[in-house]
Amino acid sequence: MPTTVSAVIYNHYEKKDGTYNVKIRLSHKRKRTFINTQHYVSKRQIDEGLNITDDIVNGALNKTLDTYRQTISKLGNGLFTLSCEELKNLLKANSTNINFIKFCDDHILKLRNGNRIGTANNHRTVRNSLVDYFKSDFVPIIDINSNMLLKYEDYLRSGRTMKRINKVGKSCIIKKKGLSDSGLHNHMRDLRTLFNAACAFYNNEDIGLYQIEHKPFKKYKVGSAPLTKKRNLSIDEIKCIRDCETKPGSRAELAKELFMLSFYLCGINAVDLYNCTVENIDNGRINYNRSKTKGKRKDDAFISIKITKKSRPLLKKYLGRLSYRYKTYVGLDAAINDGMKQLRLITGIKNVTFYYARHTFANTARNNCKLSKDDVSLALNHVDQAHKLIDIYLDKDWTIVDKVQRKVLRLLK
Repeated sequence: MPTTVSAVIYNHYEKKDGTYNVKIRLSHKRKRTFINTQHYVSKRQIDEGLNITDDIVNGALNKTLDTYRQTISKLGNGLFTLSCEELKNLLKANSTNINFIKFCDDHILKLRNGNRIGTANNHRTVRNSLVDYFKSDFVPIIDINSNMLLKYEDYLRSGRTMKRINKVGKSCIIKKKGLSDSGLHNHMRDLRTLFNAACAFYNNEDIGLYQIEHKPFKKYKVGSAPLTKKRNLSIDEIKCIRDCETKPGSRAELAKELFMLSFYLCGINAVDLYNCTVENIDNGRINYNRSKTKGKRKDDAFISIKITKKSRPLLKKYLGRLSYRYKTYVGLDAAINDGMKQLRLITGIKNVTFYYARHTFANTARNNCKLSKDDVSLALNHVDQAHKLIDIYLDKDWTIVDKVQRKVLRLLK
């Protein structure tokens, strides 16, 4: 039985106002299903056999049917691998009606369910920015093209006003400065990631099915990331943060103590401090999988770090309790950022952020302690691209991490 598509009207689909919705009937593998259209006709536009007599409606329907037939023809032998329902979904999802914003919402939800909160938040920012740019939450993916990307880049570089919903569900206006070179690169990189994810979802190379055929990022180049400014502090500045006076229970105290805890534990990220519990402690060490790269590496980004004398009371104070204090890591991140602002005022250290702890630990280990880049990389839990093959045969030697940690922290005495 051949695969066919045709426009049909049925008496039992008559609405209260006397009109009928025109449907596309799909017959495939001895089964039938229907695709709704946006067309409605009255009794004056059909004959006794329920055939449409309106030339304008027929013209629009013929274009849709021609598009469906072309898609079916392109499938070739791949057509027979699809069920009737799968073919229906395929025909509905051509590039002119694939809503990129809807895809972003679904993709972001998957990231959140996979506990990839940071990536989900970054992609959410891109999603919201596209809604602002197009002034609509329906953006056909065909509208994400190279010409649009150039105009979008100018838009992102300019200052703009955005409407958002705050934590208590109220609408508020946010004024935002234009993105820097680094911010623009990260934003467009994340947009490219979302677009490629949509292509992977809607296209099927095995059967030669390409619902998204255009390649905007072939012409528009995201390029490599610009060099970021150095985020390193001196040992004296680290001591200044450690020894500064903060109000007990304040966000400044939270930021100071977690900053120092990160430095003591080889630059551990705040999200990992948030996720770790007492179960991550074993034999005087904290063992965890780095959230940023977990699931992307064969070793699942596992690392084991010695708990030092200075880090022990801070771990006891915060480990397993941050997730009770803050519903999500985003809440903790906001609190740390606010606390770091207060620390900048208290210490007089300009521009310092929480991530300076990690950068400073690495810089101190390499330049002050003269440790090898390989050893510093291991302590930071970075994957060694240059020795990726040999790493398959070698076990991790955590005493190397202990040596890096010991030599860096010795400078604080």
